[in-house]
Amino acid sequence: MEELIELLSYSFFRNALLTALFASISGGIIGTYVVTRRIVFVSGGITHASFGGIGLAFFLGFNPLLGAILFAIFSALGIQLFSHRFRVREDSSIAIWWALGMAIGIIFVYLTPGYTPNLMSYLFGNILTVSWQELSLMLVSLLIILVVFRLFFRNILYISFDEEFARVSGLKVSLYNYGMIVLVALVLVLNIRAVGIILVLALLTVPQATANLFTRDYKRLMFFSVLFGLAGTFSGLFISFYLNIPSGATIIFTLVFIFGFSRLVKWIRWKSLQRN
Repeated sequence: MEELIELLSYSFFRNALLTALFASISGGIIGTYVVTRRIVFVSGGITHASFGGIGLAFFLGFNPLLGAILFAIFSALGIQLFSHRFRVREDSSIAIWWALGMAIGIIFVYLTPGYTPNLMSYLFGNILTVSWQELSLMLVSLLIILVVFRLFFRNILYISFDEEFARVSGLKVSLYNYGMIVLVALVLVLNIRAVGIILVLALLTVPQATANLFTRDYKRLMFFSVLFGLAGTFSGLFISFYLNIPSGATIIFTLVFIFGFSRLVKWIRWKSLQRN
């Protein structure tokens, strides 16, 4: 207990705990939308495309996170535009923006004068280095997500499960799609500092996969996704700190372990019911 109190006395650890909290809530809500709409691959494209913004920001000398946000939003809208307006196949559109973002990032990092930037915290994450500025952005995005889902939950639900019915019902489906993909981009980029570009997609899919073992209801799916996300991020954070191993990878490993354990428990229960 004394060691825990001592840990909480450090501002970087308190920031890490808040990051885990915000990431779990925003990831749980937006991840449920991503999984339900089956746009996991789209989200992966947005995440990797954001690397272009990081490279450009290093080259021009401004905050890499801001560059990633701008590039992620631009890429998200570009994927939607190519797929629905220019009739480019969605997988091709994703691949184009994914490759373009990574290529631009690598080129500008190489062209950056002076020392080569350390990209490890962006590629693999380091939750212990999240700043107050980044925390503030995460909080603002979380509040926006909560307001959007509170006001438009029913419409988002219709679009998530049956886009054609929503369109026939008079909903502005395209507007919702563009708005939601921007929110997905924001959540993905703002969680990069927690678990990294390589692993951030798991934060929006693994808790949802675990929650899906126990419920099919949309609201409960969001709630359980947040709970499993909190369990994984907090446990992973403490494990990584005490074992002195990378935090991003440990958090994702813990989330996957929770999924595997939950799946095993459910399978054992199913087997026992069959015997009875």
